[in-house]
Amino acid sequence: MRKQLIRITVVAAGLTLLVAAAALAQPKVVKVGNLFFKDDGGISPSRLPRHEQAPASAIIKDEIGTLDGSHPPAIESVIAYFDKSIEVNAKGLPTCKKARIVARSTASAKQACPQAIVGSGEGEVEVAFPEQAPFSAKGPIVLFNGGVHGDTTLLLIHAYVAVPAPTAVIATVEITRVHRGPFGLHVVAEIPKIAGGFGSPINNKITLGRTFTYKGKKQSYLTASCPTGHYLAEGKIQFFDNTLLKLSHTLPCTPAE
Repeated sequence: MRKQLIRITVVAAGLTLLVAAAALAQPKVVKVGNLFFKDDGGISPSRLPRHEQAPASAIIKDEIGTLDGSHPPAIESVIAYFDKSIEVNAKGLPTCKKARIVARSTASAKQACPQAIVGSGEGEVEVAFPEQAPFSAKGPIVLFNGGVHGDTTLLLIHAYVAVPAPTAVIATVEITRVHRGPFGLHVVAEIPKIAGGFGSPINNKITLGRTFTYKGKKQSYLTASCPTGHYLAEGKIQFFDNTLLKLSHTLPCTPAE
């Protein structure tokens, strides 16, 4: 059966959790040995103001697999940097604590923190227990605002998959505003072990973004501008088998005059 990912992001990356930093373009494929990572995410809409921030959404669409079809290693963490023209704003947005969504189904997690939801999607995990044929399971993903602490915004990723029994997996993502050349966001995603370490996220499609009202004004969780006609992103994915995959991505956007 086919494979590939739940994450995170982004972010990243693109959480890769948020590995989405641009207008939709050609997929980026990175290979290390037998392992490959495919990023097909971006920022929507593709046409954005040149000098002002406008409401936007990140489309995180990733795939992880192997060239020979064998079971891929599991992701341990994702560290990424994103273009300074992309900003995250969660000030005034209701928050959710990790303890409120642990061991809960998707429906139950949504009921626990309905006002803190900032995105949703679907993920797929492949599980390979010893001396058993690998199998895959798909499930819904919900993203919750975990709150703002100084320059860092916490994002909680709740995935609910059957591996083989229905299980809630919660990844944490820290998004920090930085000043590093062309980059303005630093994203760190920690991915917990799935099915005792035998499960590997392999497919992932998430939309991150929402609007809300704070102090009588309409706000957007994610905003972006397009001053240069492109977005930049770079990062690395650490796997539990010590494989390290590095990537960079330049994606186009259209400045609105």
